[in-house]
Amino acid sequence: MVSLSDVHLSNSRICTSLPQGLVAVFVGATSGIGLYTLKQFAKHVRQPRVYFVGRSQEAGDRIAAECKALNSEGEFTFVKADVSLISVVDDVCRDIKSKEKAVNLLFLSPGTLVSGKDSTEGLHIITALTFHSRVRFMINLLPLLQQATALRRVVTVFCAGKEGPVNPNDFQGRHLSILSGRGHLSALATLSLEAVAKKAPNMTFIHNMPGAVETGLLRGLKGASVLNTVLGVLSPLLFISSEESGERHLFLATSAKYATASTSGDAASGVPLPDGVAVAKGTNGVSGSGVYNIGADMESSGPKLEKLFVKFRKERMEEQVWKHADDEFKRITGPKEA
Repeated sequence: MVSLSDVHLSNSRICTSLPQGLVAVFVGATSGIGLYTLKQFAKHVRQPRVYFVGRSQEAGDRIAAECKALNSEGEFTFVKADVSLISVVDDVCRDIKSKEKAVNLLFLSPGTLVSGKDSTEGLHIITALTFHSRVRFMINLLPLLQQATALRRVVTVFCAGKEGPVNPNDFQGRHLSILSGRGHLSALATLSLEAVAKKAPNMTFIHNMPGAVETGLLRGLKGASVLNTVLGVLSPLLFISSEESGERHLFLATSAKYATASTSGDAASGVPLPDGVAVAKGTNGVSGSGVYNIGADMESSGPKLEKLFVKFRKERMEEQVWKHADDEFKRITGPKEA
């Protein structure tokens, strides 16, 4: 496990190890892990330019002001959007691409526990948020991410290490149990990173399991007010603090522990490692291979998951998953990308 002291040390070196003016896009950043990480990014990066995406204008305005108070030299732009809709994701990406020539970090954490509902575009909403929209953001912003001269990284926060069998007859997961659905969607998340990484070996891709963190995902569920009251009392015993979560996810987003496959050792790989911290193994079992499945301890998920992904590769599951995503995108928007 990466100690909190090593996390703090690495984060304290961001301002001297990485250039000023890093550009980041945070999707799902008006609550939970995205918000906690955004604030730590604002705190530690010199003159950052940040686009953060969420649904609440009121929350966005408040968070922009809070980030400006943390770093008066930073630029923090809120983008109001429902990213369960692929057409809206395209609009957001077009706007960012009109303003920036490069992006250093894409941090993806939108989610919901609401299941059994479809979006107006015909996607199962929980799958749209945890898979389809995240893939679309990666595809659309990949040219800008590859243009970055320093950090080049995608972090998607979901259930790394909990991957299970993929049901190719129900990619959207409409008919899966909660447990089967978690394994299915987790596998889709990691497989999508492996697919995109083939197009961008000079980047780092991370699927992360955050552990026990209060995220606000109970919004919209029946009985949520009662559950939130109970969790408000028990949260100090159940969850790590929002500050620690933000610090740990900033480490994920910036540390050379998660090096790129093709440029290990340069600025694209991130903040140089503290003594005693080793480069992580990728999903293929090789250290520093560019695609990482990372647990709450900040370490790789291990041999069990490596074996599962060997099986997926034999089944060409990655290609099947990618074809499903591409078919849905073409159905919704036509052949064009943003």
